[in-house]
Amino acid sequence: MSITQNLNKIKTSLPENVTLVAVSKTKPIPDLMEAYEAGQRIFGENKIQEMTEKWEAMPKDIEWHMIGHVQSNKVKFMAEYVSLIHGVDSLKLLDEINKKAKKHNRIIDCLLQIYIAEEETKFGLDENELNELLASNEFKSLQNIRIVGLMGMATFTENQNQIKKEFTHLKSIFDSSNSLSIVNCQLSILSMGMSGDYKLAIECGSTMVRIGSSIFGGRN
Repeated sequence: MSITQNLNKIKTSLPENVTLVAVSKTKPIPDLMEAYEAGQRIFGENKIQEMTEKWEAMPKDIEWHMIGHVQSNKVKFMAEYVSLIHGVDSLKLLDEINKKAKKHNRIIDCLLQIYIAEEETKFGLDENELNELLASNEFKSLQNIRIVGLMGMATFTENQNQIKKEFTHLKSIFDSSNSLSIVNCQLSILSMGMSGDYKLAIECGSTMVRIGSSIFGGRN
C-alpha cells in the first residue's frame, strides 16, 4: 500500500480525540510530502538536525514534534520553530528550553516523559521525581515553557498484559497530576502508543499516538 493509503487507513481507525503524529525520522522529504498532500500536518522526528533540514524545506503550516531524547546543547537549533517537545525528563533540560524559547520570544510546549517500562534503556521521570519537579520553585519560575501533557513508552515486549499495565499506570499518573493546579502546566495530552501498540494505548486513554513504520514502511 502507498503512504497515502496507509495514512488514510490509520486515520479512519483513530477516535476523534486522538492526535496522530507521523513519525518521519530517516524518511526522505518526498515521502513526507506525500503524507502532507494526503492531509497530514504533524510530523515527529528524533534528530534535531534532520528535523531542521526538513522544516527549512517543507511547507510552514507543519507542526514539528521532537520525539527523541533531547540533548541540552541541541535545543537552540529547534527553538525557533518546534511545536512540541515530547521527551523532557529533567529540570535542567526545561531550563535550557525556557532560555532558548525566551530568545525567540516564544512559549514552547513540552511533554514530561514518565518512565513506565521495565527496561533500563528508557529515559524518564518516576512519579516522585515528577511531583518534585512540578512542586519546585525553579519550575514555577519558567515562563517560556508550558507543560501540556505527559508521554511514556511501554516495554518492548509481546506481552500485552504488561504493556496494558504500564499504559494504565501512566494514565493514573496523568489523572493525578491533572488535579494539581500549577502555573505553567495544563495537562491535556497523554502521548503513548506507537505502530505496534497504539490501539491498546488508546483503550488505556492515550490522546496522541506516534506512528511511523505503519505509515512510511520499515526503516533501513
